[in-house]
Amino acid sequence: MATDFTCIVIGGGIMGTALLYHITLEGWTDCLLLEKGELASGSTWHAAGQITHSTSSYGLASMTRYGTRKYAELEAETGQSVSWHNTGSLRLAYSPAENDWLRYTLSVGRGVGNRMELIGPDRIAEMHPFYNLDGVLGALYTPDDGHLDPASATAAFAAGARSRGATLKRNTLVTNTVQLDDGTWRVETDAGDFTAGVVVNAAGTYARQVGQWVGLDIPIVSMTHHYFVTEEIPELKTLEHELPVVRDDPHVSGYIRMERDAGLIGIYEKANPRSVWEDGTPWDADHHLFAPDYERVAPWLEAAFERMPLLADYGIQKAIHGAITHPPDGNMLLGPAPRLTNYWYCNGTQVGIAWGAGATMYLAKWMVNGHTILNMRAFDPRRYGSFATPEYNRTKAHEDYLLRHEIPYPGLNRTAGRPYKTSGVYRQMLDRGAVMEEIFGWERPRWFAPAGWPQVDIHAFDRPAWHAAVGREVETIRTAVGVADMSAFAKYDVTGSDATTFLDRLTTNRLPRVGRMGLTYMLTPHGMVEAEFTIARLADDEFYLVGAAVGEVRFEDWMRHRIGGFDVTIANRSDEVGVLAIAGPASRTLLAQLTDAPLDNASFSWLSAHEITVAGHRVRALRVSFSGELGWELHVPMPVVADVFDAVVEAGEPLDLGCFGTHALTSMRMEQAYKVSADMTNEVTAFEAGLMRFVDLDKEFIGRDALLVNMAAPRWLLVYLDIDTGDLAADCSGGEGVFVDGRRVGVVTTAGYGFGTGKSLAWAYVDPDVAAPNTELEVLVLGETCRAVVREEAVWDPKHERARS
Repeated sequence: MATDFTCIVIGGGIMGTALLYHITLEGWTDCLLLEKGELASGSTWHAAGQITHSTSSYGLASMTRYGTRKYAELEAETGQSVSWHNTGSLRLAYSPAENDWLRYTLSVGRGVGNRMELIGPDRIAEMHPFYNLDGVLGALYTPDDGHLDPASATAAFAAGARSRGATLKRNTLVTNTVQLDDGTWRVETDAGDFTAGVVVNAAGTYARQVGQWVGLDIPIVSMTHHYFVTEEIPELKTLEHELPVVRDDPHVSGYIRMERDAGLIGIYEKANPRSVWEDGTPWDADHHLFAPDYERVAPWLEAAFERMPLLADYGIQKAIHGAITHPPDGNMLLGPAPRLTNYWYCNGTQVGIAWGAGATMYLAKWMVNGHTILNMRAFDPRRYGSFATPEYNRTKAHEDYLLRHEIPYPGLNRTAGRPYKTSGVYRQMLDRGAVMEEIFGWERPRWFAPAGWPQVDIHAFDRPAWHAAVGREVETIRTAVGVADMSAFAKYDVTGSDATTFLDRLTTNRLPRVGRMGLTYMLTPHGMVEAEFTIARLADDEFYLVGAAVGEVRFEDWMRHRIGGFDVTIANRSDEVGVLAIAGPASRTLLAQLTDAPLDNASFSWLSAHEITVAGHRVRALRVSFSGELGWELHVPMPVVADVFDAVVEAGEPLDLGCFGTHALTSMRMEQAYKVSADMTNEVTAFEAGLMRFVDLDKEFIGRDALLVNMAAPRWLLVYLDIDTGDLAADCSGGEGVFVDGRRVGVVTTAGYGFGTGKSLAWAYVDPDVAAPNTELEVLVLGETCRAVVREEAVWDPKHERARS
């Protein structure tokens, strides 16, 4: 069916107009934007308008790098002023931990190419003579930061989109969206209906209501934020240059900058945050502000006056108190909607000016070209599942707001409201000292606190206090036997007369024989990695697929959208099946006490999969071990997994059985040179990710042709790094820059400390010309340049003999 437009964008704030602008740049020029009021009349108009490179997220650092450059050139391109002020920024550190944060941020930012440096109090005083530097250790100076007028920037993006053929309709209220039988969309408005192949929900605080029309419950909550503008300050009028924006996290919990000749103070209070419009944003809430709540923000406003005493001498001229959307984890919602086709999210943005230009550029490329050029997994809306209830969303959004100006430690354990999803052995894990983490709503053991330790996570940028405890977990697995609760996986039964043909078309590797299992990948048509699965074949037409927990919704969508006419049934077993991983040289001895099934290599070899009886219960036993040691995964019906666990503990006690968590697993898999999903995402191909041993080019599969083209000219290659951190006592956390003689050549994906070898190890994507084994590289670790060497094989048991024993 012919449509009126290629794409319809719902919402005319900074995110909607910037996306419209960028999709026209990518070639979709016949697009329509619908806005119920005036452009920027929702949350955009009352934004403070800052943009900073001070972020320790590689994805956000890439987005802000693009954003500052785009805003600076937008006026010349469109003729619409954006009032860009290139002031630079200072993020202050008062403690060693904050200083480590800035050092990590520098390691990430320089890897992206952003200009930044660490400076001391004397230099800070030169740049900002009015700031009280008592207790300040230093600052991260980001000279390319600045601020602009949000409404003008929105207008500029709109003008740029319009100049390339896009249509914008203001004062046009969307009332419904309906997907038609052919997959296209009808968008109903108070000015008539429009059709398009693709719909984008960029409706800001209205996004949940717009999503409900098509059965979506978008996980965002509107939180209110204050900033204040003082009266004009004579001392500021005489300055030759505008002062840099100051971000003072521990005291002000916000930012201070100049607004013309006045001061501007923004506050994210650390107590009693307020959410609004939880039952829906009023449709007439254009240009809406709430009355200022001075009592709520008073401690931090007073701190602002103490840190910049000049402001205290002048009154507050204007108070801005408006609503901003917060997803549960603080990351934007950018990407395909769950379950639906041709419906995209561009919402959940808490700092739209800072992130919007870059975010929409990367999203537009994904939409128009079918693949990304930046890892977008952290922003993919399908990272949420049924656990994201309204109560979950509210609790976690409040938590995220309170964390806006706290140190974002690597792996920060956000504990509010938990637990949400637990396995059948959750209580047993806690009883043994488990410190839990959350993954896709699940509680999963991260590490085990020794007797007498509080079961509270410990965070640091160097090696934390749990380091030695995790080392002991690794030692237990390597010398005796360990057990882990690994229930947090995505799990599916794929059955039917066409199951073999269907999976063979979707996956890169040869399908296993009955009773065997293998590792395989699903690729996009462009050869990019969409999914990693372990596939066990239980019968001719019965397969069991296991993948990363966070991909549960995305994986299922990917398969279901490609069933077509195949006789295939996909059953999601993720919540129904618990998983116990048993690993270590004594694992066969332990398991033999609980089953009559033969466990010798002749009967149950490496990468075998059989249904057996363990402790009186039928389980799916997979001979595989991510630790690299001899081991099995027992996939057990969740109602009886506790019984099986108790039997394992009883049988393992004479064998010095211990529990282990994901920190220990990270150490062991890094020594084994095993990759995880974060090392292979939808902006890299299977060849670039080093996965060709799991790719059979002699068969047809989705993405094969594009992969063959990429093999001749890869953009980057994944390498295994052995890093000499010297006396630093720290390891990479992900996102750090990789260099050769000061030239940027790559970025770290995942990393960890190898307790068996004493090595600091990492995976990194680098330019192909520096990917050969034994190549010497440099990695920024907490701001320090560390020598690294590309390794060809694993540093521990490179032939994987222990797992096959």
